[in-house]
Amino acid sequence: MADIMKLADLERGQSATVRALEFTDEMRRRLQDIGMVEGTPVECVGKSPFGDPGAYMVRRSVMALRREDSEKILVEPGGSSSLTVALAGNPNVGKSTVFNQLTGMRQHTGNWPGKTVASARGRCSFKGIEMELVDIPGCYSLMAHSAEEEVARDFICFEAPDAAVVVCDATCLERNMNLVLQIIETEVPVIVCVNLMDEAEKKKIRVDLDKLRDMLGVPVVGTAARSKKGLQKLLQEMADLKNGQLPEGRFRINYPDYIEKAIGELEPAVSKCCGEAGFKNVRWLCARLLDLDESMRRSMKEYLGESAMEQILQDEGVHKALAELGRVRKEADVTVMKMKDDIASTFIWEAQRICAETVSFENKSYADRDRKLDRLFTSKGSGFIIMFLVLMGIFWLTITGANYPSDLLSTFFFEMEGRIWSLLEFLHLPHIVCEALIEGVYRVLAWVVSVMLPPMAIFFPLFTLLEDFGYLPRVAFNLDKCFQRCHTCGKQALTMCMGFGCNAVGVMGCRIIDSPRERLVAMITNNFVPCNGRLPILITMISIFFVGAAGFWSSFLSAALLALFILLGILMTFFTSRILTKTVLRGEASSFTLELPPYRRPQTGKVIVRSVFDRTLFVLGRAVVVAAPAGLLLWVLANVSIQDVTLLAHLSGFLDPFGRALGMDGVILLAFILGFPANEIVIPIIIMSYMAQGSLVDIQDMGVLHQLFVQNGWTWITAVSTMLFALMHWPCSTTFLTIRKESGKMRWTLLSLAVPTIAGIVSCFLFASVARLIWRV
Repeated sequence: MADIMKLADLERGQSATVRALEFTDEMRRRLQDIGMVEGTPVECVGKSPFGDPGAYMVRRSVMALRREDSEKILVEPGGSSSLTVALAGNPNVGKSTVFNQLTGMRQHTGNWPGKTVASARGRCSFKGIEMELVDIPGCYSLMAHSAEEEVARDFICFEAPDAAVVVCDATCLERNMNLVLQIIETEVPVIVCVNLMDEAEKKKIRVDLDKLRDMLGVPVVGTAARSKKGLQKLLQEMADLKNGQLPEGRFRINYPDYIEKAIGELEPAVSKCCGEAGFKNVRWLCARLLDLDESMRRSMKEYLGESAMEQILQDEGVHKALAELGRVRKEADVTVMKMKDDIASTFIWEAQRICAETVSFENKSYADRDRKLDRLFTSKGSGFIIMFLVLMGIFWLTITGANYPSDLLSTFFFEMEGRIWSLLEFLHLPHIVCEALIEGVYRVLAWVVSVMLPPMAIFFPLFTLLEDFGYLPRVAFNLDKCFQRCHTCGKQALTMCMGFGCNAVGVMGCRIIDSPRERLVAMITNNFVPCNGRLPILITMISIFFVGAAGFWSSFLSAALLALFILLGILMTFFTSRILTKTVLRGEASSFTLELPPYRRPQTGKVIVRSVFDRTLFVLGRAVVVAAPAGLLLWVLANVSIQDVTLLAHLSGFLDPFGRALGMDGVILLAFILGFPANEIVIPIIIMSYMAQGSLVDIQDMGVLHQLFVQNGWTWITAVSTMLFALMHWPCSTTFLTIRKESGKMRWTLLSLAVPTIAGIVSCFLFASVARLIWRV
């Protein structure tokens, strides 16, 4: 292996492979945006007249980097000695399991350049060959209909991976074969990984791998990724493709005659431009041009260049082919949509033919168990009852299970407070600075972590277990009719479920919704589902004013009341979605297609690890970042006085009339405003304000807390109004920023802030007015 050197030391025309990026996170993200990560081939194309900056070819684009930056990029000269492998496949085929088993902890995630779609990359080695695995988004076809499918298609067609491993489900190979044939046609070296062979064996489904290999003309490997069976053979096949040569006898799709003729006339012009850019998949690109796929044309313009795309479209042969195709369509009454159907159906019929000869079912009733479970989980009589009981069970486990670890964390952090204070005094920091850092920043951070971490560490694994089991798609199936009446999509039910853990995660989950309009509706209304930060507020109010003593039945009743209250949030989601789709986001509901995967035994250990690292720590990290400055601001407001009255008291007094009109008071309303960075600190701010303290105060005794609230004028109406506002007020800062990033427009971000806020104000005002009128409180 060649010696490692700095990118800045490459001479003109010299190639290398990136091995390490010695940057801060910010600069690393900037480089990732232009496609430079570990394993990326680079070439020095020149230096400026002064020798700095240098110009480097990165993924077929020339990028200029200053020497001070390029010296922090370590490369291995002599071109790429690694293998870049795209890991493709339909959803629910075990693709992520294959990726995780092959790469272990040598993974990193981010976003695809210019996209909000997640990117997962990892490295593994086999017999001295380094391989970079790129886990592209799951898709059913390369004929893209969403941002995820566009990313998958563009990476395979334009990023020129050394190979593509297409992961299939052995229990339903026919559904997967459509994608296999499409990727084979792109002329990327393909390895078919028939996964879940253990499940197929249990269901007595036999797959003739040798015959499948002969029919496709590409390597075929059977695996059971959960138990790592077959993965060594898969690695061997990947290593054998190091030379990038296509095997002989490779499968070729045959389109209807009029499409084949048009492709033949397009190929010379397309081949010329693609050859100059280094692309091989000419035939597939021609088919995409014929079906007038606008998404594909945008990608071709991006990767081939605008001038090359114009050259293709202005070519005389292309004009002739398109004109002839238009004439044939008109004579045969074939529309553009019909031709798309012909192209797509050709793959489907070929997939059916291949699977009919390679797959046999010895047990025709292999899916009976799944159908019995479906009758239980999706029937009129039991479907919604089970959904409610599952929801209540998750909240009961979260509430009861989080109490003890929350107390431990709280005790630990507040014991550490004295030691940190001693350290700051040892450093001779001014007393006021120590107070601001300890009683402001540190105490808020300690509160957020101790309150937020345990419930998330319980909720997210439970949620992921249901997802792994296959139940969550049934939730979307059950609720689709409700969403359809609101002119939205049943997949919004899944984003709502994600929102219980964190609304920011729920907003990111809206990517699974194909329609941009319905995706926006889901983002704007996701806040009506109470997240992990707002659940403690609801739980505290229920415990103090409606349940009382602790114990098993009290916890059970708390969970039941909480579940009923959350149902109100779900109804508000339906109501608001309906209003949005009749006004600012008017439109017809899109078609609904959702795979209901087979029920599988969850991988408990891996689920816990994945949920903790991918969701819990991710959300906690964002919350900590925004909670720190909030703690400093809160300390300033509580300790800076004007005319012997703190700024906090001035502000709460100003808001008091409005707060009382909503059934609360100025202190409660101000606590929600100051809780914008993290909802976990709303209750502590209320306690601090009532006790006139200069920092957050922790009161564990519910009786003492009840007495404090009653002394400050609280009634059950105040408690319910606070719960209503907690359920429906503005999103937290993390969710707000996530909506801005996902929607791409500030007007939708502001609308997502205004909609729940208006709903919360109106709901509280109506409830408080009616309750006072009836009970004359």
